[in-house]
Amino acid sequence: MRILKSVIALAAAMLAMATVGRAEPLKIRHSYVVPVANWTPLLTAKKDLAKHWGKSYLMEETRYQGTPTMITALATGELDIAVLAYSTLGLAIQNAGIDDLRVVADEFQDGAPGYYSNQYFVRTDSGINKIEDLKGKVLATNTIGSGIDVAMRAALKKHGLIDKRDYTVIEAPFPTMAAMLKEKKADLVSGVPPFSFNPVFKTDAKVLMDQTAGIGRSQFAFWTMRKPFIDKNRAALVDFFEDVIRIERWYLDPKNHAEVAKIASGFLKVPPERFGWLFTQQDYYRDPDAKPDLAALQRNVDTVTELGFFRANLDVKKHSDLSLVEEAAKRLK
Repeated sequence: MRILKSVIALAAAMLAMATVGRAEPLKIRHSYVVPVANWTPLLTAKKDLAKHWGKSYLMEETRYQGTPTMITALATGELDIAVLAYSTLGLAIQNAGIDDLRVVADEFQDGAPGYYSNQYFVRTDSGINKIEDLKGKVLATNTIGSGIDVAMRAALKKHGLIDKRDYTVIEAPFPTMAAMLKEKKADLVSGVPPFSFNPVFKTDAKVLMDQTAGIGRSQFAFWTMRKPFIDKNRAALVDFFEDVIRIERWYLDPKNHAEVAKIASGFLKVPPERFGWLFTQQDYYRDPDAKPDLAALQRNVDTVTELGFFRANLDVKKHSDLSLVEEAAKRLK
């Protein structure tokens, strides 16, 4: 009887070990808004470069209309990684009450030396030659409170112009900005890649300022996770970020640009030759170690607070955890 019990116990132990060995990969639910501008779809397109995908983790991507729906999904546990902007971090933490939110990785940075910064255009025949000339004008932004909107308001405030008192802001999608400017529906419009490369902006318009005029260099967008998810799945998440950094470095390598343009063309259904700017210095800066600039982010968040979009000051370091990307980057050295 004792022998039988021992055999049963041994079999049970072996079964348990086999079960552990066949543990399901961690499902990581990631987000994006715009293909090519956001990393997530690009990662999937080159998952053949990943070493841990399908083993310790699986990434599942979902497209969202914007940050507000991502914040709701984070709050309800339907999303694991949200791509937020400096202008919305405080909304997630203060308004939605997600105090355990952590900034974990870089998405892209605006205004890094030698790289692209979002631009604001006026018509060449408008008579607008400096920021002060915008008094009494109509300015077009993509969304009130967005990163590009906050930077615009910050620049005007530095020159003594206040919203509603001195100018009017309207909302419009980026693809319509060039037409709105040409048709004189707005006196100033906002531009981001690839829309800022519209020929209208070269023939009928000029750049009045770029985003650095308002907020300097910015950690414009970044990845966020909730702390309990990080703590519970740290090992698999380091594997994930190792693959992320490996794939992102492939995209950033100039020798791969022709294939990168083809991938982008497949997403946006436009000819590959239109992506000569992508992942070059005509584009935003992306850190090759996926590490965000927390000092810039703190300055950016402080500006948003000063403009009244956040209720109180926010300590960025308190809400950051760079240990995942730091450990992952060490593996690739």
